[in-house]
Amino acid sequence: MKSAGNGHFDGKSLLTCHNQYQNLIYSNQKHAYMDYDLSIENLNIIKEKAIDLAFQFGPALFKALILLLVGRYVIRLLIRLLTTTLVKYEIDPSLSTFFRSFLSAVLWVILLISVATTLGMEMTSFVAILGAAGLAVGLALQGSLGNFAGGVLILVFKPFRVGDTVEAQGTLGAVESIDILYTKVRNFDNKVVTIPNGALANNSIINYSQKPTRRVEMAVGVAYGTDLKKTRKVILEVLKKDERIHDDPEPVVYFTNFGDSSLDLTVRCWVDAADLWPVYWDNMEAIKEAFEAHDIEIPFPQRDVHHYYPEGKS
Repeated sequence: MKSAGNGHFDGKSLLTCHNQYQNLIYSNQKHAYMDYDLSIENLNIIKEKAIDLAFQFGPALFKALILLLVGRYVIRLLIRLLTTTLVKYEIDPSLSTFFRSFLSAVLWVILLISVATTLGMEMTSFVAILGAAGLAVGLALQGSLGNFAGGVLILVFKPFRVGDTVEAQGTLGAVESIDILYTKVRNFDNKVVTIPNGALANNSIINYSQKPTRRVEMAVGVAYGTDLKKTRKVILEVLKKDERIHDDPEPVVYFTNFGDSSLDLTVRCWVDAADLWPVYWDNMEAIKEAFEAHDIEIPFPQRDVHHYYPEGKS
């Protein structure tokens, strides 16, 4: 073969190149095997640490999970038992709802504290964290705390109960429930309005159901020139036929105003609270029919116009 100086490789040069190539391949394979061994070693270390952590925290985590599931079941059982007891002793529904909500919240707080303790959290640290969190939550939820206090005041002083018809915060309807923070009122077109207890406790409330009787008040107008004594007699005869109207206090009819087109009368009678609107609607119609039967004119807005002409002109 030709020498290297002439641009050609001899046998010795080829052997040298072959050896260098083999060394390069061996070196790369060695590094690859070293990296593989290192990866296997890391995985083994991670696996050992995971096993150690599992043995260290596994029992506590298992106990905490069991405690959470059992505690959840016990809370539901206690709430169900409380509900049965309240119904048995005929406790006010508003108090029943409040007691259930309050007891559920307290039991869940106790359960979460127990679970945290089971996981190994020190009680002093947990109480410190809970206190700091409570302060932050208290500052953030001042309105909710006010609603809670309002709910307590409502249950203590009882300005209304579940089922009462009330008017508050621009809403008129029947009270459906009194919870820890809110009261639900269903108005007469079947909409449910949720009102904060704080607003209810600190503002005026009209309770239409607290008293067993209510006064019905009807406004009636008759034409000018009508005999008021006759009109009063006709109205009282109509009211006397309705057995739902109480005799004591007896119904009355008062002349109250000179209207633009009518003499205005106010009719008042007392009924049971549940009969208020049926009595109002039925007797308004009955009075109108009685007026027609006795030729008592029911006026409508009208105006008299008088023309005056100078003398000598028409």
